[in-house]
Amino acid sequence: MNPKYSKLFEPFTFSSGVTIDNRIIMAPMTTNSSFENGMVTTDEHNYYKRRAAGLGAVITSCAQVMENGKFAGSLSAASDNRIESLSKLAKSIQSTGAKAILQIFHVGRMGTSRTLRGEQPVSASAVPALRDFAETPRALSDEEVRELVTAYGEATRRAILAGFDGVELHGANTYLIQQFFSPHSNRRDDFWGGTLEKRMNFPLAVVQAAKEAIKTYAEKPFILGYRISPEEMEEPGITLDDTLQLVAKLKNQGLDYLHVSVGNVMQSSMRDKSNKKPIIQILQEQVGKDFPIIGVGLIQTPDEAINALDLGIPLIAVGRELIVEPDWIKKVKEGKEKTIRTKIRLQDRADLILPDAMWEYVESNPGWLPIVETNR
Repeated sequence: MNPKYSKLFEPFTFSSGVTIDNRIIMAPMTTNSSFENGMVTTDEHNYYKRRAAGLGAVITSCAQVMENGKFAGSLSAASDNRIESLSKLAKSIQSTGAKAILQIFHVGRMGTSRTLRGEQPVSASAVPALRDFAETPRALSDEEVRELVTAYGEATRRAILAGFDGVELHGANTYLIQQFFSPHSNRRDDFWGGTLEKRMNFPLAVVQAAKEAIKTYAEKPFILGYRISPEEMEEPGITLDDTLQLVAKLKNQGLDYLHVSVGNVMQSSMRDKSNKKPIIQILQEQVGKDFPIIGVGLIQTPDEAINALDLGIPLIAVGRELIVEPDWIKKVKEGKEKTIRTKIRLQDRADLILPDAMWEYVESNPGWLPIVETNR
């Protein structure tokens, strides 16, 4: 191994007491490959096993906490009937030596009535997303919001019983937790909205529900993380100042980490063009080293991973690059970083073990991951 990459392979211990072998985590990426009832498919088991070996941890694709919160092909943590299926997924990941973290979510207004079998999507308020063909969601009642909070706790319980090493609360990427925090999607005037402080109530209640489940059911240290999108381009939308205030509250909740979802780990503010400092660095400096941040976004090479750590964050999540190069961590450790693939080749399809739905997505979105047709 090249000595300049040794920092990537230092172990890290979360505040909960869970230790991972190194600083590289597999980022959660949607596979769209689960059965219609949310059970894990063989394709998904093979996909994770192919990539998990040598990593510190794997964060799975998102699993819905209620069946009205799914998208096509998503995992389910919405029923005790799914514990056995989730347990098999946890074991598939852990068999490689990596820790397994289940990401849990509710799709909210990003869902479709077609996927929900005719049921109208729900959200904080009846405001559609600013995207083509977005459906207008139904605003949740106060009772339904409280049921959803409970559902996050129940999903955490199921993750514990399934043998996962932790859960990540998906409060990013425009899904329901973010929808409650956003002034664009949350126009309520009750306990769950109306001011910035009230828009924090749902995220904080979800965190508390997860903590209670861990306290009640976990018999060993269990990771609790939170994923966040720091800004929105919508008007009104989440600002960096909004996020800094939420993160200050989250820091006091005893979370193990904050996973900051940005398109590029070096990305500066989308809303304040005058501020050139990477937004992840701003957040880490704000919360201090005792609240670790996972950085993610277009990290392909070990040099880029080191540059990200140099921002002051302790952990790196690698996403798309692990689709292209499942042996990324192995090659870095063995000093073979020059052989790391950065583009998909058609002749590598069998080796990559991508579920069909993921391969079809890659083929239809060449800008997301370019395919190099070198075998023609």
